[in-house]
Amino acid sequence: QASRLAELPYSSFDNDEDDDTAEQDPGVWYPDPPKLSPFSHCVRYLAFLWNLLFLLLGLLTLAVGVWGLLAKSPLPGGVPLSSDPMLLFVLAGLGASAVSLAGCLGAFRASPCLLRFFLGAVLAFGGLEVLGGLLLLLARRRLRDALRDLLLLCLLRYQEDPDLQFLVDEVQRSLQCCGLESYRDWESNPYFNCSAPGVQACGVPASCCQDPLQDGSVPNVQCGFGALGLGAAAAGAVLHTGGCGAALGAWLRGQAGTIATGAAVLLLLEAVGALMALRVLGDITAVRV
Repeated sequence: QASRLAELPYSSFDNDEDDDTAEQDPGVWYPDPPKLSPFSHCVRYLAFLWNLLFLLLGLLTLAVGVWGLLAKSPLPGGVPLSSDPMLLFVLAGLGASAVSLAGCLGAFRASPCLLRFFLGAVLAFGGLEVLGGLLLLLARRRLRDALRDLLLLCLLRYQEDPDLQFLVDEVQRSLQCCGLESYRDWESNPYFNCSAPGVQACGVPASCCQDPLQDGSVPNVQCGFGALGLGAAAAGAVLHTGGCGAALGAWLRGQAGTIATGAAVLLLLEAVGALMALRVLGDITAVRV
């Protein structure tokens, strides 16, 4: 029997020898996984905190948009939801929150799938921002025409949308202007037209007045009533007769440097977040391999 066991290709003696070898040198068969360096741990924690900050900002933007929608009069039968400016806050907040949440969970749970999704979303947003900036530079004339059409739409829907009303009043008050080309543009509004039946007929909004406050403290909402029926000289003594189109264009040209700096800072923040996520993803892949 011993001779027969010796002739077999595998025997219990061979297994005992293999076990002894494995116990003597376990590192040959079971190598220890590589450990992350302190710098890698620091980058991972920093990536988590970085995305957590933007997650909170995204949730804040989302809350502002939802509050703006709910604070209005009933949406059904009023302004369509698709044309509400607050919808932009809701969409921006949802996008930023979703991407930042993926980055947070990807860094916290060491999930390559979430980190790849985060990287793809950041690269897509960055590419769209760069493409939008190039299109604005190449189509400046069309941008001016689109801005003109937007201002004209705001004049026509001034009394129908509280957001547009607030926007127009702020622009006219801060830039000291009235209407698109001149204060006469308010004649195209059905509520301020001289043939309108209301008390605002043949008038302009109070934000066009040179002194919209009565006695220096109380807002005088009737300061623009009947202004369209006055002559140019009489209207000039009460109103800012210049149009907002040229004033807004001059203001945008003066703020071009600030806008470019803001866009560059935003791209830099996105690049820093993407680089940290890329480093964490590389460390995770190396450890798993």
